[in-house]
Amino acid sequence: MKRYPHIQLAFKAAFPYTVPIFAGFLFLGIAYGIFMNSLGFHAIYPILMSFLIFAGSMEFVAANLLLLAFNPINALFLTLMVNARHLFYGISMLDKFKGVGNKRWYLIFGLCDESFSINYSAKVPKDVDKGWFFFFVTLLNHSYWVIGSTIGGIFGSLVVFNTEGLEFVMTALFVVIFIEQLMTGKKYASALTGLGLSTACLVVFGGTNFTIPAMLAILGVLTLFRRPMEKKVEVTA
Repeated sequence: MKRYPHIQLAFKAAFPYTVPIFAGFLFLGIAYGIFMNSLGFHAIYPILMSFLIFAGSMEFVAANLLLLAFNPINALFLTLMVNARHLFYGISMLDKFKGVGNKRWYLIFGLCDESFSINYSAKVPKDVDKGWFFFFVTLLNHSYWVIGSTIGGIFGSLVVFNTEGLEFVMTALFVVIFIEQLMTGKKYASALTGLGLSTACLVVFGGTNFTIPAMLAILGVLTLFRRPMEKKVEVTA
Protein backbone atom coordinates (compact mmCIF):
# COMPACT_ATOMS: atom_id res chain seq x y z
CA MET A 1 0.00 0.00 0.00
CA LYS A 2 3.05 2.25 0.42
CA ARG A 3 3.19 2.57 -3.35
CA TYR A 4 -0.24 4.15 -3.19
CA PRO A 5 -0.11 6.80 -0.44
CA HIS A 6 -3.58 8.13 -1.28
CA ILE A 7 -5.06 4.68 -0.54
CA GLN A 8 -3.11 4.40 2.72
CA LEU A 9 -4.26 7.87 3.72
CA ALA A 10 -7.89 6.97 3.02
CA PHE A 11 -7.59 3.79 5.10
CA LYS A 12 -6.15 5.72 8.06
CA ALA A 13 -8.97 8.25 7.82
CA ALA A 14 -11.71 5.63 7.54
CA PHE A 15 -10.58 3.15 10.19
CA PRO A 16 -11.33 5.23 13.33
CA TYR A 17 -14.93 5.74 12.16
CA THR A 18 -15.46 1.98 12.01
CA VAL A 19 -14.06 1.07 15.45
CA PRO A 20 -17.48 1.37 17.20
CA ILE A 21 -18.99 -0.74 14.41
CA PHE A 22 -16.36 -3.39 15.05
CA ALA A 23 -17.64 -3.91 18.59
CA GLY A 24 -21.27 -4.13 17.49
CA PHE A 25 -20.74 -6.27 14.39
CA LEU A 26 -18.38 -8.65 16.16
CA PHE A 27 -20.87 -9.49 18.91
CA LEU A 28 -23.86 -9.60 16.56
CA GLY A 29 -21.91 -11.66 14.02
CA ILE A 30 -20.90 -14.15 16.70
CA ALA A 31 -24.53 -14.32 17.85
CA TYR A 32 -25.62 -14.93 14.24
CA GLY A 33 -23.06 -17.69 13.79
CA ILE A 34 -24.13 -19.35 17.04
CA PHE A 35 -27.77 -18.98 16.02
CA MET A 36 -27.12 -20.73 12.69
CA ASN A 37 -25.21 -23.42 14.50
CA SER A 38 -28.09 -23.96 16.91
CA LEU A 39 -30.39 -24.55 13.90
CA GLY A 40 -28.10 -27.29 12.67
CA PHE A 41 -26.27 -25.42 9.89
CA HIS A 42 -22.60 -26.05 9.23
CA ALA A 43 -20.24 -23.13 9.82
CA ILE A 44 -19.86 -22.61 6.07
CA TYR A 45 -23.47 -21.31 5.90
CA PRO A 46 -23.09 -18.25 8.17
CA ILE A 47 -19.66 -17.57 6.65
CA LEU A 48 -20.91 -17.54 3.06
CA MET A 49 -24.18 -15.77 3.90
CA SER A 50 -22.42 -13.00 5.80
CA PHE A 51 -19.94 -12.61 2.95
CA LEU A 52 -22.38 -12.77 0.01
CA ILE A 53 -25.63 -11.36 1.48
CA PHE A 54 -24.32 -8.88 4.09
CA ALA A 55 -27.75 -7.92 5.41
CA GLY A 56 -27.76 -8.78 9.09
CA SER A 57 -31.50 -8.65 9.79
CA MET A 58 -32.32 -10.59 6.63
CA GLU A 59 -29.69 -13.20 7.39
CA PHE A 60 -31.37 -13.97 10.71
CA VAL A 61 -34.72 -14.21 8.87
CA ALA A 62 -33.18 -16.29 6.07
CA ALA A 63 -32.01 -18.86 8.59
CA ASN A 64 -35.61 -19.75 9.36
CA LEU A 65 -36.63 -19.53 5.68
CA LEU A 66 -34.06 -22.19 4.85
CA LEU A 67 -35.84 -24.57 7.22
CA LEU A 68 -39.28 -24.02 5.62
CA ALA A 69 -40.74 -25.20 2.31
CA PHE A 70 -39.32 -23.40 -0.74
CA ASN A 71 -41.40 -20.26 -1.36
CA PRO A 72 -39.50 -17.68 -3.47
CA ILE A 73 -42.41 -15.21 -3.62
CA ASN A 74 -42.69 -15.08 0.15
CA ALA A 75 -38.91 -14.75 0.44
CA LEU A 76 -38.92 -11.90 -2.09
CA PHE A 77 -41.58 -9.83 -0.34
CA LEU A 78 -40.15 -10.55 3.09
CA THR A 79 -36.74 -9.36 1.92
CA LEU A 80 -38.24 -6.18 0.46
CA MET A 81 -40.05 -5.49 3.73
CA VAL A 82 -36.98 -6.07 5.88
CA ASN A 83 -34.53 -4.14 3.69
CA ALA A 84 -36.74 -1.54 2.00
CA ARG A 85 -34.88 1.20 3.86
CA HIS A 86 -31.85 0.53 1.66
CA LEU A 87 -33.76 2.06 -1.28
CA PHE A 88 -33.74 5.35 0.59
CA TYR A 89 -30.10 4.95 1.54
CA GLY A 90 -29.26 4.54 -2.14
CA ILE A 91 -31.19 7.65 -3.13
CA SER A 92 -29.46 9.67 -0.41
CA MET A 93 -26.01 8.53 -1.57
CA LEU A 94 -26.45 9.22 -5.31
CA ASP A 95 -24.54 12.51 -5.17
CA LYS A 96 -21.85 11.25 -2.81
CA PHE A 97 -21.04 8.22 -4.97
CA LYS A 98 -20.51 10.31 -8.11
CA GLY A 99 -16.98 10.09 -9.44
CA VAL A 100 -15.84 7.12 -7.34
CA GLY A 101 -15.30 4.87 -10.38
CA ASN A 102 -15.80 1.12 -10.28
CA LYS A 103 -15.74 1.19 -6.48
CA ARG A 104 -19.38 2.22 -6.65
CA TRP A 105 -20.43 -1.38 -7.40
CA TYR A 106 -19.00 -2.60 -4.09
CA LEU A 107 -20.28 0.50 -2.28
CA ILE A 108 -23.80 -0.28 -3.51
CA PHE A 109 -23.52 -3.91 -2.45
CA GLY A 110 -22.12 -3.07 0.98
CA LEU A 111 -24.46 -0.19 1.83
CA CYS A 112 -25.58 -1.35 5.28
CA ASP A 113 -27.08 0.89 7.97
CA GLU A 114 -23.77 1.56 9.64
CA SER A 115 -21.80 2.29 6.45
CA PHE A 116 -24.56 4.62 5.33
CA SER A 117 -24.50 6.51 8.63
CA ILE A 118 -20.73 6.99 8.49
CA ASN A 119 -20.35 7.73 4.77
CA TYR A 120 -23.27 10.14 4.76
CA SER A 121 -22.31 12.14 7.83
CA ALA A 122 -18.50 11.90 7.93
CA LYS A 123 -16.53 14.97 6.91
CA VAL A 124 -13.88 13.50 4.61
CA PRO A 125 -10.67 15.58 4.82
CA LYS A 126 -9.84 17.49 1.65
CA ASP A 127 -6.58 15.58 1.15
CA VAL A 128 -8.33 12.19 1.35
CA ASP A 129 -9.84 10.49 -1.70
CA LYS A 130 -13.53 10.23 -0.80
CA GLY A 131 -14.04 7.17 -3.02
CA TRP A 132 -11.37 5.20 -1.20
CA PHE A 133 -12.64 6.53 2.15
CA PHE A 134 -16.15 5.23 1.39
CA PHE A 135 -14.63 1.96 0.11
CA PHE A 136 -12.64 1.28 3.28
CA VAL A 137 -15.55 2.17 5.57
CA THR A 138 -17.69 -0.33 3.68
CA LEU A 139 -14.95 -2.97 3.46
CA LEU A 140 -14.04 -2.76 7.15
CA ASN A 141 -17.66 -2.99 8.28
CA HIS A 142 -18.21 -5.91 5.93
CA SER A 143 -15.08 -7.62 7.29
CA TYR A 144 -16.18 -7.17 10.91
CA TRP A 145 -19.49 -8.88 10.17
CA VAL A 146 -17.83 -11.79 8.33
CA ILE A 147 -15.26 -12.24 11.11
CA GLY A 148 -17.95 -12.31 13.79
CA SER A 149 -20.11 -14.76 11.84
CA THR A 150 -17.11 -16.99 11.20
CA ILE A 151 -16.18 -17.09 14.88
CA GLY A 152 -19.76 -17.81 15.89
CA GLY A 153 -20.21 -20.43 13.17
CA ILE A 154 -17.01 -22.32 13.96
CA PHE A 155 -17.09 -22.15 17.74
CA GLY A 156 -20.88 -21.96 18.20
CA SER A 157 -21.16 -25.61 19.13
CA LEU A 158 -18.65 -25.10 21.94
CA VAL A 159 -20.37 -22.15 23.60
CA VAL A 160 -23.81 -22.12 25.18
CA PHE A 161 -25.20 -18.81 26.48
CA ASN A 162 -28.35 -16.74 26.26
CA THR A 163 -28.04 -14.16 23.45
CA GLU A 164 -31.41 -12.54 24.17
CA GLY A 165 -31.12 -8.74 24.09
CA LEU A 166 -27.78 -8.69 22.29
CA GLU A 167 -29.33 -6.78 19.38
CA PHE A 168 -29.58 -3.75 21.72
CA VAL A 169 -25.90 -3.11 20.98
CA MET A 170 -26.78 -1.75 17.53
CA THR A 171 -29.79 0.22 18.84
CA ALA A 172 -27.52 1.93 21.33
CA LEU A 173 -25.03 2.65 18.56
CA PHE A 174 -27.66 4.39 16.42
CA VAL A 175 -28.81 6.47 19.38
CA VAL A 176 -25.23 7.65 19.88
CA ILE A 177 -24.83 8.48 16.17
CA PHE A 178 -28.13 10.40 16.19
CA ILE A 179 -27.18 12.43 19.26
CA GLU A 180 -23.74 13.16 17.78
CA GLN A 181 -25.31 14.46 14.57
CA LEU A 182 -27.65 16.66 16.59
CA MET A 183 -24.74 18.10 18.55
CA THR A 184 -22.41 18.66 15.57
CA GLY A 185 -24.81 19.34 12.71
CA LYS A 186 -27.01 22.27 11.77
CA LYS A 187 -29.96 20.41 10.24
CA TYR A 188 -32.05 20.04 13.37
CA ALA A 189 -35.26 20.37 11.40
CA SER A 190 -34.65 17.24 9.34
CA ALA A 191 -33.55 15.22 12.38
CA LEU A 192 -36.56 16.30 14.43
CA THR A 193 -38.85 15.67 11.44
CA GLY A 194 -37.59 12.12 11.21
CA LEU A 195 -37.96 11.60 14.95
CA GLY A 196 -41.48 13.05 15.04
CA LEU A 197 -42.79 11.16 12.01
CA SER A 198 -41.26 7.89 13.21
CA THR A 199 -42.94 8.31 16.59
CA ALA A 200 -46.27 9.14 14.94
CA CYS A 201 -46.08 6.10 12.65
CA LEU A 202 -45.09 3.91 15.60
CA VAL A 203 -48.24 4.96 17.43
CA VAL A 204 -50.48 4.55 14.36
CA PHE A 205 -49.08 1.38 12.76
CA GLY A 206 -47.50 -0.41 15.73
CA GLY A 207 -43.98 -1.60 16.38
CA THR A 208 -43.87 -4.25 13.64
CA ASN A 209 -45.29 -2.22 10.73
CA PHE A 210 -44.19 1.37 11.25
CA THR A 211 -40.81 1.32 9.43
CA ILE A 212 -41.94 1.64 5.80
CA PRO A 213 -44.76 4.19 6.48
CA ALA A 214 -42.29 6.23 8.52
CA MET A 215 -39.70 6.17 5.74
CA LEU A 216 -42.28 7.17 3.13
CA ALA A 217 -43.55 10.00 5.34
CA ILE A 218 -40.01 11.24 6.02
CA LEU A 219 -39.11 11.08 2.33
CA GLY A 220 -42.27 12.97 1.35
CA VAL A 221 -41.95 15.71 3.96
CA LEU A 222 -38.21 16.27 3.43
CA THR A 223 -38.69 16.33 -0.36
CA LEU A 224 -41.54 18.84 -0.01
CA PHE A 225 -39.64 21.13 2.38
CA ARG A 226 -36.14 20.54 1.06
CA ARG A 227 -35.53 24.03 -0.32
CA PRO A 228 -36.77 25.94 2.77
CA MET A 229 -34.63 23.72 5.02
CA GLU A 230 -31.53 24.24 2.86
CA LYS A 231 -32.05 28.02 2.83
CA LYS A 232 -32.36 28.05 6.62
CA VAL A 233 -29.10 26.14 6.97
CA GLU A 234 -27.34 28.54 4.56
CA VAL A 235 -28.58 31.55 6.56
CA THR A 236 -27.42 30.14 9.89
CA ALA A 237 -24.05 28.98 8.46
